Amino acid sequence: MTESTAPSTVAQALAAAAALGADRLDAQLLLLHALGRAPHDRAWLLAHDTDAMSDAAWASLAAQLSRRLAGEPVAYLLGTKEFHGLDLQVDARVLVPRPDTETLVDWALQCLEDRDAPRVLDLGTGSGAIALALQHARPDAQVDAVDASADALAIAEANARRLGLPVRFAQAHWLDGAADGYAVIASNPPYIAANDPHLPALRHEPSSALVAGADGLDDIRQIVQNAPDHLAEGGWLLLEHGHDQASAVRQLLESRGFAEVQSRDDLAGIQRCSGGIWRSVK
Repeated sequence: MTESTAPSTVAQALAAAAALGADRLDAQLLLLHALGRAPHDRAWLLAHDTDAMSDAAWASLAAQLSRRLAGEPVAYLLGTKEFHGLDLQVDARVLVPRPDTETLVDWALQCLEDRDAPRVLDLGTGSGAIALALQHARPDAQVDAVDASADALAIAEANARRLGLPVRFAQAHWLDGAADGYAVIASNPPYIAANDPHLPALRHEPSSALVAGADGLDDIRQIVQNAPDHLAEGGWLLLEHGHDQASAVRQLLESRGFAEVQSRDDLAGIQRCSGGIWRSVK
């Protein structure tokens, strides 16, 4: 679309975005961003659909739409993503937090219900989503979080400062150098197979946060093997995994000696998380 045919109203801008092939929700969020409004202010668009659309705002929106249509996640374009009631800053250094991961947070909170001042560890924290959500919900908890990526930790630490949440971050590969006595160890590790046909659609996100060997289970195997050394008696290991990996992850947990091994469904009813409790006396 040329400058001479740029939309003159908010409604026309949304129509132009649709004509370019943009998803309606994406277009609404990006338009709000171009207009300097909050992403939750979608009702404003309806009430102001005849408001004038400046050339500068359209130029900003058009540039963002071009990136979105090339596959870049909306969260990167907006610079923020809501997760478990928290607004997190995100960019291409971290995986975009998914709503399905809230299943893991909710499960962890259930495991912590009867524990006072519990210790919790988030492995592969990325943006800090899981650790920060747990700390926000349980201010009495001591929440630790690790990631192998210094870039990811920079984002997580910035989110913690902005939200005023005292999560303790460290750079480490999974459980290397971790303390012991954790009531819950939670992780959303890489779990996509190296030859997965869906990977090209995720090319804008860091591959180190996505891919885990030929079957996608390399990192989960390592975590399951080493977690018992860092769990308190009766502590839980909770893992997010792929849509078709629940049975394999449960088998790994059972083979390692975890008890009460089970899976939890995500928002779509898919078994998305599996976990078990560690007891030294069987």
